[in-house]
Amino acid sequence: MYKAKQAWQQRFAALPLVAILRGLTPDNAIATAEVLIDAGFGIIEVPLNSPRPFESIEAISQQFPGVLVGAGTVLSADDVRNTIAAGGKLIVAPNFAADVATATHVQDVAYVPGVATPSEAFNALALGADALKLFPAELITPAVLKAMRAVLPPDTTLLPVGGITPDNLGDYR
Repeated sequence: MYKAKQAWQQRFAALPLVAILRGLTPDNAIATAEVLIDAGFGIIEVPLNSPRPFESIEAISQQFPGVLVGAGTVLSADDVRNTIAAGGKLIVAPNFAADVATATHVQDVAYVPGVATPSEAFNALALGADALKLFPAELITPAVLKAMRAVLPPDTTLLPVGGITPDNLGDYR
């Protein structure tokens, strides 16, 4: 049986980046994933506001079973179920929603909800989040990130998303 939570930890430790393929089409899914995998990526997110995202997730998961692929912009429990039906093992959301968290509990998926406050972060961790997406990161400055890091459990993985550029990446790191 696939162990998504362990796969998340292993792949993130190998390369602490997630390829977010906003706008990916099923026609380009395999070729795009192949380039990323060849570059060392082991985690691929297809946002659900992309064209026919479940087809892309299915194509990538079938062609590259060793890659942790799943959906981003997951907003409902139905999105979780549809992602899993397509072969996805990763659920990423722009927000924290209890119904999405609960839908991930009984499945073999890695769960990364979006948070912007310590309260959201602690609630997400209490409901089983494997990592936290800090979103939108341009609102969560490196100083705020440092303050959040001081109160969160030390092993919490934080992923700033939105507004990260080559110029400010070092500050967030």
